[in-house]
Amino acid sequence: MTLTVGTSAAPAADAILRRQRIRESAARTYARSFPIVPVRANGMTVEGADGRRYLDCLSGAGTLALGHNHPVVLDAIRRTLDSGAPLHLLDLATAEKDDFTTALFESLPEKFAAKARIHFCGPAGTDAVEAALKLMQTATGRRGALAFTGAYHGMTAGALAVTGNTAVKAPLPSGGDVTRLPYPYAYRCPFGVGGERGAQLASAYTERLLDDPSGGVLPAAAMILEPVQGEGGVVPAPDEWLREMRRITAERGIPLIVDEVQTGVGRTGRMWAVEHSGIEPDAMVLSKAIGGSLPLAVVVYREEYDGWRPGAHTGTFRGNTLAMAAGAATLRHIAANGLVARAETVGARIAARLDGARDRLPVIGDVRGRGLMLGVELVDPAGEFDSCGARPANPALAVRVREACLARGLIVELGGRHDAVLRLLPPLTITDEQADAVLERLCDAIEFAMREPTAANRAG
Repeated sequence: MTLTVGTSAAPAADAILRRQRIRESAARTYARSFPIVPVRANGMTVEGADGRRYLDCLSGAGTLALGHNHPVVLDAIRRTLDSGAPLHLLDLATAEKDDFTTALFESLPEKFAAKARIHFCGPAGTDAVEAALKLMQTATGRRGALAFTGAYHGMTAGALAVTGNTAVKAPLPSGGDVTRLPYPYAYRCPFGVGGERGAQLASAYTERLLDDPSGGVLPAAAMILEPVQGEGGVVPAPDEWLREMRRITAERGIPLIVDEVQTGVGRTGRMWAVEHSGIEPDAMVLSKAIGGSLPLAVVVYREEYDGWRPGAHTGTFRGNTLAMAAGAATLRHIAANGLVARAETVGARIAARLDGARDRLPVIGDVRGRGLMLGVELVDPAGEFDSCGARPANPALAVRVREACLARGLIVELGGRHDAVLRLLPPLTITDEQADAVLERLCDAIEFAMREPTAANRAG
């Protein structure tokens, strides 16, 4: 149920929302899905100006590993402010940057960290993707990239070129020479077979295409992939497939870039998602949670690729002192308090209960993910099965469920190929009681949306 603590601020909230619609660009997204004006937040709870409280399963699109305004993060920010440390220093050395880099390297897979370099980028994941691509183009002297169906890597030119979503790519000129490869997606397999066999076919297709002298693919500067596709619908890559991608790229001298912008910092039940498969990439793109809720993005890569000239990839805001202090505190708190294992345990319990609800909620086609990065794909239960046993996606129902969730005090966003996947990204600090509340509100919203007639039916 939605908790209401007063409505005196509602008129002011309405005015703020109205001014936002008038003043801000048509490109705004989350503001359309969640027409609320947050005024306070703590942990997993967000309070709107109208007095309503919500459990936040969006967490800044995965940015808030410790939830909103965690004491550890606030203490680190206050300590830095009180110290008089400069808040902006471009890429100069500071004690805060040194401490953050130490904390980050301590958290990375040991073998990878032992011979790694770090580059601080502009404070967004998309700029880190741009930097990683440029780094490998410089190192290899090549231009093209290998990317995957369903990928999302950002909205700037190079990052958008390796992104798979055609809706955002169509209005823009090409951002580069990209070869699109099949990402294994068991529920909607690109080869129509699903499961382990689908992943094997994806690996075989990739290897044969790269080796085919008439395949039309020039040697690439890099392959870039997500170990769990987030915006693509919370699709986890099978560990064996990831190991095959590492083998295929290593044997052909193609650098492998792993995008851990959303999967990193404990989200999937490992500190870094590559640890599930044990692969060692050539570069990792990191952002979101590494800044402890503040803007920060880096590329960490094997030192032999460090062939840049000074100034090859710069950015005015790559010296965010507060983000580094907050990020170091976040990384250490997660490691010291067992929150990675907690994410794995609670995520598995939520997934199991959602999967168990499929009999009474037949619109749930698939439940998947890793740790506290979960997806629930909604389908038309009356539609025909495809060759993998999946029914048609139901984006209209997903929108109704999202609205019903908000009315019940739960913030859940959509994603996936047809925007029919409910995405759950709660903070790693979620309690058992909060997990139960999320499940109750989500299942109630799905059940309500199943019964709610469509606009067409109401008009009829």
